[in-house]
Amino acid sequence: MLPQEIIRRKRDGQNLSKDEIAAFIGGVTDGTVSDAQVAAFAMAVFFRNMSRNETIALTLAMRDSGSVLKWSSVDRPIADKHSTGGVGDNVSLMLAPLAAACGLAIPMISGRGLGHTGGTLDKLQSIPGYDIAPDEARFVRTVRDIGCAIVGQTSDLAPADKRLYAIRDVTATVESVPLIAASILSKKLAAGLQALLMDVKVGTGAFMQDIGEARILARALVDVANGAGVPTTALITDMNEPLADAAGNALEMANCVDFLAGQKAGTRLEKLVMAEAAEMLVQARFASDPADGERMARAALASGRAMETFARMVHALGGPADFCERPAAYLPQAPVSVEVPAPHNGYLSACDARALGIAVIDLGGGRRQVSDAIDHRVGLSRLLPLGSKVAKGEPIAIVHAASEKASRQAVGAVLGSYEIALDALKSSPVVIERIA
Repeated sequence: MLPQEIIRRKRDGQNLSKDEIAAFIGGVTDGTVSDAQVAAFAMAVFFRNMSRNETIALTLAMRDSGSVLKWSSVDRPIADKHSTGGVGDNVSLMLAPLAAACGLAIPMISGRGLGHTGGTLDKLQSIPGYDIAPDEARFVRTVRDIGCAIVGQTSDLAPADKRLYAIRDVTATVESVPLIAASILSKKLAAGLQALLMDVKVGTGAFMQDIGEARILARALVDVANGAGVPTTALITDMNEPLADAAGNALEMANCVDFLAGQKAGTRLEKLVMAEAAEMLVQARFASDPADGERMARAALASGRAMETFARMVHALGGPADFCERPAAYLPQAPVSVEVPAPHNGYLSACDARALGIAVIDLGGGRRQVSDAIDHRVGLSRLLPLGSKVAKGEPIAIVHAASEKASRQAVGAVLGSYEIALDALKSSPVVIERIA
């Protein structure tokens, strides 16, 4: 089957057969389909969409482009979570060791930054020596012995998605429900999961800008995953402001260690991590209900078991043995840090979280092209949450930059991202809906 004919049929709004999709993805995998053809296919899907059966076929073809992991040596439930991406969304970094400390096995196949959102792998690569691409034996051993491993796709796991993912990032075809669903789920199916939790973001910092779009994506993910054999539920969560109080790779790793040390109690980040841990424990039948699951997760955090699990995972995958004791000794730091002063008194009332994500990219903390190198040092920290009362001149964030010029540009971008009102904002829940 000629790739250009498959592209033409999808361009013209026709449904592709299972065989056509498998043939095209086979060409993506073996290189007989060019980058231009992959981009054209992605754009055709972006505008013409895919049916549920097409999306399942695409997901399975991408899964079957490589090997599928087996977990016969692991005696824990195999579970995972995936976020559709946001700004300051480092939940996976804490959730994986927290769930593992409660008895689950979490083989987390993560990705790099996509569009304006940060990538879990980019954050982990702030840690010297951390191997995001271990061989399969090391990956399986880490999950078996420690309970979790957060890694990237190996060349054997859904290789077609790895190529398509990189091309989508630089061709404005990220926000496509079938492509998002197939990309996420092909990796998860290749990881041999028994249960999956999806975190679908909605808001100014998400790919889905309104609740209707988020519901469509969440439903598609749940339907396609279950149709492909993985029991899955989804939470729709708020992304109208950065989730953590930091955005940027090394800064979010420092935030992760602080969280595991119990220093983020009461934050929106903590509420979401606990809600997702509880959901995963209920899925695995380790907890009778969400309240019971949250109690278990809080006990694992308070006891230090989650921190210990994270530290062991980092060391098992090549990072420093004492990373959690001395993160500042290992994480790179930007040479310039500048406060962003509030322009007048009031309350932080609105935030363009996407603009903050773009500001991090402009600082060098993300990619504009597939080949771009990332500056792990740069980003934003001490981001105040919406509803915070501020006085004129009080810092609402700190910019970490490679140069004075870059810092000045970022300060302007941050100021342009926030609105300050005279009256306090009514807080919105971080978990909006559950889709089962």
